[in-house]
Amino acid sequence: SAINFMERLCLTWMFFFMMCVAERTYKQRFLFAKLFSHITSARKARKYEIPHFRLKKVENIKIWLSLRSYLKRRGPQRSVDVVVSSVFLLALSIAFICCAQVLKGHKTLLSAAYYWEFLMWEAALLLFLLRLASLGSETNKKYSNISILLTEQINLYLKMEKKPNKKEQLSLVNNVLKLSTKLLKELDSPFRLYGLTMNPLIYNITRVVILSAVSGVISDLLGFNIRV
Repeated sequence: SAINFMERLCLTWMFFFMMCVAERTYKQRFLFAKLFSHITSARKARKYEIPHFRLKKVENIKIWLSLRSYLKRRGPQRSVDVVVSSVFLLALSIAFICCAQVLKGHKTLLSAAYYWEFLMWEAALLLFLLRLASLGSETNKKYSNISILLTEQINLYLKMEKKPNKKEQLSLVNNVLKLSTKLLKELDSPFRLYGLTMNPLIYNITRVVILSAVSGVISDLLGFNIRV
């Protein structure tokens, strides 16, 4: 019993240590994304003591896109995504086991010690996933903030009226900004769930499970079968 307890304690510590490392990485990503979103604002750049430049030249747009790509790839990527996917899959498996036992009408569900252990693990994993989902969602919003490019386009239109002699050059920059806006919309990974990068297989399984659950609930509420 003592050896079994120590093994569980060590494995639990190692697992939660990896989750803490993943959360720290997500916090760093959010910090980079937050500072990156302040680069084009003179007031915020002065407040956080970071470089400032406007997207009024093609060279500046190239630097902005390259910096965005570099910051998104900075730090561990695949290892953290593997940890997050594993946690999500483990939480989904525990929830499936508990729901299956409840549906079977298991009377001694809460009387068994290992079911209480399952519930504790499920609560801890869900809290961790909610924290990561919040950080990941905020990070994606910072990097996918198209309003920055739209604001720069408005500024370019205003400059065209003030400086008609530079209309051709400003029109070129405006076209590059439009293409950049389309590029940012295409670059977002499709295998994301509330900001969490998921393995494609896990993502598709989760999508099927969620849609099946929604379909079942709607069917019960309306009284007839609906396929989602």
